[in-house]
Amino acid sequence: MSDDDILAPRRSRSGSGSGATFSKARGPIIDQDGREIPETLEQGFREFRFELGKDNPFAASPFGNLTREQRIARLEAIAKLLDIAFVLPGTNIRYGIDGLIGLIPVVGDIITTAISLWLVREARALGAPWYVTARMLGNVALDGVVGMVPFAGDAFDVMFRANMRNVRLLRRWLDKQPRV
Repeated sequence: MSDDDILAPRRSRSGSGSGATFSKARGPIIDQDGREIPETLEQGFREFRFELGKDNPFAASPFGNLTREQRIARLEAIAKLLDIAFVLPGTNIRYGIDGLIGLIPVVGDIITTAISLWLVREARALGAPWYVTARMLGNVALDGVVGMVPFAGDAFDVMFRANMRNVRLLRRWLDKQPRV
């Protein structure tokens, strides 16, 4: 699945209507609690879709009902943004906004820990078992506690990459699951 399919609605070729048509989902629609939404319920809520404008390619709400694959792709994108989005010039050291926000004493670490906990919650909503989420919570706790130490904690944030570890744990567990 390309990033364009995730972020932007498909344009209709006929030129009539609003200009955007939404393709059929490629899997079950899962709500924020990990339950599958019946297709009849989805059809009833189409008229309440929030759109920012007719010609806006990002008119679909990013927090709406997503397929399982789209939710996993969103988790991976957020983890990359938090942990490896940028490269330190002249080196191969990668860092993300987790390391940058963490430079703000206490408040920055609380913010990044909250985002990391949201990623764990999403993994749980995708059906991850208790032992996977327990390891993920351990990674977040270690990252949050050590991250509170000024400067040394920020260096640890850059090297430990708790969010990437957590997405890797989730991906490994998902790969072992039978496809429905």
